[in-house]
Amino acid sequence: MATSPPHRVPQAEVAPEFVARWSPRAFRSDPLTPDQIASLFEAMRWAPSCYNEQPWRVVFAAAGEPEHAKLVDILVPFNQVWASRAPLLLILFARRNFTQNDRPNRTAAFDVGSAWMALALQAGRLGLHAHAMAGLDTARACTELGVDPEQFEALAAVAVGLRDQPESLPEPLQAREVPSGRNPQASFVFHGRFPDADT
Repeated sequence: MATSPPHRVPQAEVAPEFVARWSPRAFRSDPLTPDQIASLFEAMRWAPSCYNEQPWRVVFAAAGEPEHAKLVDILVPFNQVWASRAPLLLILFARRNFTQNDRPNRTAAFDVGSAWMALALQAGRLGLHAHAMAGLDTARACTELGVDPEQFEALAAVAVGLRDQPESLPEPLQAREVPSGRNPQASFVFHGRFPDADT
């Protein structure tokens, strides 16, 4: 049984899928099945959100479809290099206002983040990996995908697929194809009050 590298060892008991989840860039081109894709979106469906608004919206395309090439083209050039091989690409949007009263939903991006995490963990259960990207042209994401930017904000793109060997990547990216570490709990958890700004 493989052991986690030292920088991936949890500090407290936690479900193993949290530690196992990471964001590779090397993807195999093997297509996902309709059932796998439906499973990913079903996980998002059950994510929590403020007032059960479920403000996330997803535009997706599978490799081989014309829409897949369009989604690749919306990414920044650095991400196009590797994400173009992923068999499934998504663009995530957040609805800016609540549907019930059209008032601004200040937790919309927070809620889309919970839906993204649900998808990422479900990908792991399916033997897949998911890599979210902030590097995309958000204005083009709206105009080219038929999304009203007054109503929705483009937040991120996501690549999903089976992991490939690092050697499938351009050489500069191969050394980066390892799970990243995490800051210790003490760096972000504070009892009672936030520490002084200079500490």
